[in-house]
Amino acid sequence: QYSFKEVFGTLVVQKKLFDVVAKPLVEDLIHGKNGLLFTYGVTGSGKTHTMTGSPGDGGLLPRCLDMIFNSIGPFQAKRFVFKLDDKNGVDVQCEVDALLERQKRDAMPVPKTPSGKRQIDPEFADMINVQDHCKVEEVDEDNVYSVFVSYIEIYNNYIYDLLEEAPFDPIKPKWNNCNTPVRNGDFIPPQSKTLREDQNHNMYVTGCTEVEVKSTEEAFEVFWRGQKKRRIANTQLNRESSRSHSVFIIKLAQAPLDADGDNVLQEKEQITLSQLSLVDLAGSERTNRTKAEGNRLREAGNINQSLMTLRTCIEVLRENQMYGTNKMVPYRDSKLTHLFKNYFDGEGKVRMIVCVNPKAEDYEESLQVMRFAEMTQEVEVARPVDKPLCGLTPGRRFRNQAFREELSRKLEIRGGPINGETEEQSVSEMLLQSFPPLPSCELLDVNDDQTLPKLIEVLEKRHKLRQMLSEEFAKNVLAFKTMLQEFDSSVVSKENYIQGKLSEKEKIIAGQKMELERLEKKTKTLEYKIEILEKTATIYEEDKRNLQQELESKSQKLQRQASDKRRLEARLQGMVAETTMKWEKECVTKQLEMQNKLWVKDEKLKQLKAIVTEPKNEKPERPSRERDREKPVQRSVSPSPVPNAPPVRLRHRRSRSAGERWVDHKPPSNLPTETVMQPHVPHAITVAAASEKALAKCDKYMLTHQELASDGEIETKLIKGDVFKTRGGGQAVQFTEIETLKQESPTGRKRRSSPSSPYPPEEAADSEWTDVETRCSVAVEMRAGSTLGPGYQHHAQPK
Repeated sequence: QYSFKEVFGTLVVQKKLFDVVAKPLVEDLIHGKNGLLFTYGVTGSGKTHTMTGSPGDGGLLPRCLDMIFNSIGPFQAKRFVFKLDDKNGVDVQCEVDALLERQKRDAMPVPKTPSGKRQIDPEFADMINVQDHCKVEEVDEDNVYSVFVSYIEIYNNYIYDLLEEAPFDPIKPKWNNCNTPVRNGDFIPPQSKTLREDQNHNMYVTGCTEVEVKSTEEAFEVFWRGQKKRRIANTQLNRESSRSHSVFIIKLAQAPLDADGDNVLQEKEQITLSQLSLVDLAGSERTNRTKAEGNRLREAGNINQSLMTLRTCIEVLRENQMYGTNKMVPYRDSKLTHLFKNYFDGEGKVRMIVCVNPKAEDYEESLQVMRFAEMTQEVEVARPVDKPLCGLTPGRRFRNQAFREELSRKLEIRGGPINGETEEQSVSEMLLQSFPPLPSCELLDVNDDQTLPKLIEVLEKRHKLRQMLSEEFAKNVLAFKTMLQEFDSSVVSKENYIQGKLSEKEKIIAGQKMELERLEKKTKTLEYKIEILEKTATIYEEDKRNLQQELESKSQKLQRQASDKRRLEARLQGMVAETTMKWEKECVTKQLEMQNKLWVKDEKLKQLKAIVTEPKNEKPERPSRERDREKPVQRSVSPSPVPNAPPVRLRHRRSRSAGERWVDHKPPSNLPTETVMQPHVPHAITVAAASEKALAKCDKYMLTHQELASDGEIETKLIKGDVFKTRGGGQAVQFTEIETLKQESPTGRKRRSSPSSPYPPEEAADSEWTDVETRCSVAVEMRAGSTLGPGYQHHAQPK
């Protein structure tokens, strides 16, 4: 999802698009401000259609021209009154120079229509036939205006003038099979133009053709003449794909009229030159989709490179504004961005129309276009200050027109135009007619005494009348002089009053200027402080981010340490519990050993007491060693008890867990030991092989294992463990200890050293069990810590 200031559907009409997007730019143009409008999008998305329009429905460009000429139509200056120079400036020519220029233009062999009116080319007549009659409401009527248009294209990062006259069409030369121009003497390759900077630091194209136009039809005819020279080509995505960026520049020169409202003020400082640039960008495209090769591939690369430079410049401007940085904007990397550098620096208003094609194949390119267009809305450029106009009285033009109309009306009433000489003659004739007529002065007779007296009388009357007229004229002159003196005095008093008022106003203006200077200094100081505060805030924000990162790393480190500490505590608790269990088992083992020792001592004492208290018979003579050698003593698996010794009660070893159910696992390969002491577990389930069914019923497990010891005797091991239920529903055994049952032959017997024995060998063999030492060694021999009786060992090994 992307957000824009305005979104237009596929069925929107050109008028609505013009009213929302281009109309404010035209109003700013007439008010002396610059504007830039360009269409942006992938190839085939309708950029050229939006800018130019179609037959019967003109686009933005013809509508802008129509609105300009509808607004300034009655206030246009005569042709060549304004003259553009070669340094992006404009001069005002006097009426004589402008007349000479017009005569020179009229003398050129330009074909004209007999009717004197320009005929519209039917190829574009429908595009400029706009019936809306849109115009700007607030137009300065005391200014005169002139419109100049130029048309350029940026092709492969070179600037070409589309209005430049050439004897051969330079845009579409003939090419041979080697993709090189045909060597023809008539062929003149187009010369690229260069960009320069004027004294106001505005960029302009040097040597570009700028045509002064006086109507919408004439301006659009110039545009259409350049449009035919624009480079287009057929690609896989568009039959008439624009291969260059086209820029149509409309310059509006305006200057105020003089105090009489009749002629243009001849002051260059009062001339305002504003321009509106309408840019039709070439579409961004992917070469793998357009299948471009050769020149088309090179054109696509330059188009994409210039659009990428435009995007980079916008991103750097946005970064400088958001983060307060001062990175250099790479305007010079492309002629497109270099030409419009001033607009992005604040010398006008910029509008962009994003054209989107709803085709699924353009999905990825459209996303890139809309992402860039949405980002450009965050860039804010400074607005230029309005240029103050001259201090002449407004309404001069209409007052002058009203005066001329009134003068012509009065002259018509009097019978036509009258000069001063005829007026003077009419006054003299009126004076002569007011005098009495002269009588006939012819004397026919000497004695005629009537003619002369009559003539004298008439002359006297005329003399009196003349004196009366002279006196009346003198009175009128005196009265007129008095009126003039009064008028002079009133004018002097008014001048003195006006001078006083002017001095007061000048003092007020001087005070306001001082106040403005003070406020400007204060503003600069505040701006400097704001800049310092912004830099300080940036530093603090960076420190804050660093501290937050450090805090996050510290917190993560503390969390890791806490988790390590918890694991260590759990491990130590396990070790403590294991050590505690080990020491408890050792304590139990020691306690059992001590009990066994005490029991052994008690048994020895009892046996000694029984041996000592029994009656002593005559001791037979022990057989000699030779006899022992001849007749070795037969070993038995378990020595028979001494006949005369008191019987010792055999005790079964009780398991410490006698109240628990056991699984007694005895493999069938075990051999019976025929010993007196046998392991006995009550309530045990004896099995030959471990089974899950048996393990499920018990909570203890014991395995009887036999192996051959190093002395050749059979050693039986009882391996014990606990039975647990697993998560999967099965059974598991954890071995906890091992008990070892071992059978030994008595080897430490002590025989008497008597050389001869009165008893026969059989008796001697029996009698050796009757002596005290032998019986004690046989009856009492037992390992410490065993609870299984004589001849067996107990070894408990914890887990």
